[in-house]
Amino acid sequence: MPKRGKRYTTLEGKVDRDKTYSPEEAAALVKELATAKFDETIEAHFRLGIDPRKSDQNVRGTVALPHGTGKSIRVLAITQGDGVAAAEAAGADEVGGSEVVERILGGWLDFDAVVATPDMMALVGSKLGRVLGPRGLLPNPKAGTVGSDIGAIVRALKAGQIEFRSDKTGVVHAPIGKASFGPEQLVENLGALKSAVEAAKPEATKGQYLKTVFITSTMGPSVRVALGGARVEA
Repeated sequence: MPKRGKRYTTLEGKVDRDKTYSPEEAAALVKELATAKFDETIEAHFRLGIDPRKSDQNVRGTVALPHGTGKSIRVLAITQGDGVAAAEAAGADEVGGSEVVERILGGWLDFDAVVATPDMMALVGSKLGRVLGPRGLLPNPKAGTVGSDIGAIVRALKAGQIEFRSDKTGVVHAPIGKASFGPEQLVENLGALKSAVEAAKPEATKGQYLKTVFITSTMGPSVRVALGGARVEA
């Protein structure tokens, strides 16, 4: 365990490790613990009862957070023909076809999300797989970033749609807002994410699916959240 600083230790002392907080209590406490000089991101962490070594138990999906993430997303749309105007009208920050692919191969990566129409995926997959794949930016139908209605995809991302997936330890990590959000906004975003994670439960999973849920700020300690609506003592 890395040695914690005095500030973190003081904040951690405000969290009762023997208690599981209601969503409302947890949101209020995490906001109180977000004392950095910048607007800290609030994240949720779901530990799942899956075997991440088995491909049929991987969890992946998308969810539109009711209040967004609080972050301005720079969206690149790779498309052609009518898709160009549709993506631009929807608010995409960059739009293009093969010329954009070449820019990325040249080292340009000034974007947070990449979407594409199906007719561009052969080019995108063959040329950008090794560049965008490791960064989690390669467009994928399962992630909701590939489709014929490119305008709708761009609007969804701009409005706060996020992708989530389980990592190699069977945990889903995802943002649910900023420290500047009100507690009720964080609770509603957390509820939407929880519902989406539950809906993505693999059929092959046995036993308890949702093990624990924690929320935390960028620089603060984590707080355990009750799995149901009521407070549960650990």
